Amino acid sequence: MHCTLCPRQCGGDRTKAAGRCRMPSEPVVARAALHFWEEPPLSGTRGAGTVFFSGCSLGCVFCQNQAISQADFGKTISVDRLRAIFQELVAQGAHNIDLVNPTHFAHVVAQALEAPLPIPVVWNTGGYDRVETLQALEGKIDIYLPDYKYPDPQGAKAYAGAADYPAVAQAAIQEMVRQTGPCQLDGDGLLRRGVVIRHLLLPGRLAQAKEVMDWVAGTFPPGTVLFSLMSQYTPWGRAAAFPSLDRPLRKSEIRGAEAYMANLGLEGFTQGVEAAKAEYIPAFDLTGV
Repeated sequence: MHCTLCPRQCGGDRTKAAGRCRMPSEPVVARAALHFWEEPPLSGTRGAGTVFFSGCSLGCVFCQNQAISQADFGKTISVDRLRAIFQELVAQGAHNIDLVNPTHFAHVVAQALEAPLPIPVVWNTGGYDRVETLQALEGKIDIYLPDYKYPDPQGAKAYAGAADYPAVAQAAIQEMVRQTGPCQLDGDGLLRRGVVIRHLLLPGRLAQAKEVMDWVAGTFPPGTVLFSLMSQYTPWGRAAAFPSLDRPLRKSEIRGAEAYMANLGLEGFTQGVEAAKAEYIPAFDLTGV
């Protein structure tokens, strides 16, 4: 398998784990369990049935999941086992199947979802997705949960080595919205279908956060998407090597971003510093794998 799934299109031989993501062609999973720290319409009262995939084709320096996204901890499993994990999470009462960082495993996710599940499937991604890969998933994904991390090529290149990120993410998000249509909530306030766009506020980048929100507000009519502004940034791992990122957010930055979101009338959520506490970051210990 010479891989072109992600925008890197590295052509690496995934049968030898030789791609940019460093992953084999089979799925590699670090944890599968109920997770209560997604946005409220996803976590609900029983939790999202979250499957954390290992490896990553983007590689942001500040990723809080570096143990799996960059250190590649996880267990290689079969597609049949992945499907069984989905069914086990359904049996545990999960509101949805939440696929975290699945971009480089799109081919096996499609196989595992050949038969529909009784609950929505969430594509929880960094936003660095090829439109062609997303199109191959049409009809299998009910909810898209993309980040829009960087509106500027300079920031994307500095922190992820991906200067093409803004154009790629915008095209990917528009394709996601095309597939799902406007957000649909059930009587319990749970999201059944639609797109939630996330943005993590970074130190010194309030202007870029505003640019992200301007794009969302200017691209999608009211009621089409939900927006999640995250302000739980902590200088994780490799971020300490970047002076601009080696500090917590200032309260003024958080207040400024939240006020801008409110003034734009973006419907959605704000997630604060409590979400950065260690107890809210899953233990990647092969639970449920």
